[in-house]
Amino acid sequence: MKIYDAYRLAIETGMKHDPRPKEEVDLVLSNAKKAYDALPEEKKEFFDTESLWNPYYDCRFSWGEDIAKDAEAERFMWGVDITPGELLLADRLKEKGQRIDAVVAHHPTGKSRNPFPKVMSMQADIFYDCGVPINVAEGLMGPRMDEVLYNVMGSNYNQASDTARLLNIPFFNIHSAADNMVQEFLENKVEEKCPRRLEDIVDMLMEEPEYRQAARLNDPPRIIVGRKDSRCGKVIAKMTGGTSAPDSMYEELQKAGVGTVIAMHMPKSSVDVCRKCNLNVVISGHMASDSLGINLICDEWEKHGIEVFGVAGFTRFSRN
Repeated sequence: MKIYDAYRLAIETGMKHDPRPKEEVDLVLSNAKKAYDALPEEKKEFFDTESLWNPYYDCRFSWGEDIAKDAEAERFMWGVDITPGELLLADRLKEKGQRIDAVVAHHPTGKSRNPFPKVMSMQADIFYDCGVPINVAEGLMGPRMDEVLYNVMGSNYNQASDTARLLNIPFFNIHSAADNMVQEFLENKVEEKCPRRLEDIVDMLMEEPEYRQAARLNDPPRIIVGRKDSRCGKVIAKMTGGTSAPDSMYEELQKAGVGTVIAMHMPKSSVDVCRKCNLNVVISGHMASDSLGINLICDEWEKHGIEVFGVAGFTRFSRN
């Protein structure tokens, strides 16, 4: 398999496990095509043509796409956050004789950094499925998406990509496509285990190697709001959709009958809202949850003979 084909496989795998109805994902792609077709020819060169087949603006091939279409994929280095330092590490490891065909980041970087707030719209569908009226969910997500956009507009988005270019290392990132995997995985776990108390959720998470490894590094799943013997009520997982939801969304979840939220991470302002409305919160852990989603993508690659080793927050565990 070529490197670029492996990248496309990761995106397509994420699409198969997207929390939205398929017609909503298709609508994202059709809207992109309409926008492209409506542009005058002189402006089409500035259009992000990857959006014509890839619905995740936070997943992009940032450098080396042409190389990747011809080069074989045998071994990748994947990290949660890739900076110039990790790319220099890859170059050093190659000098020492290790094969590294491409470096993969999880969090948005390069071409995926500035547009990544667009993927946050999928959260409206997630919260709608939890009982929040769609007009309320979309109304609350709009200002939050603007806030995140303003925060990323000043970032030095191409720093790592420039390093990859100078070192001649193909470089891409997979964010929402991997987060979709952990979202579905934990939803299925909750349905299977039917946890009654918050401590049951912690025990459920600790069955997975990613959370056990994080616990060894002093980052176990934590009950942030509620007690270990608190009853869960209706449990939801919030693992995908770019970044955290607006604080006000948790009030709406409580009104919709949700009793417990499992989240990778949560800002203090949101924790305060959950505490005020007696909405239980279990923080599963950022690096562990990201690693779980990444590992599920890597399992698909492994079936095609691609080996992946982890750095920068990611630990590889195979479920094949």
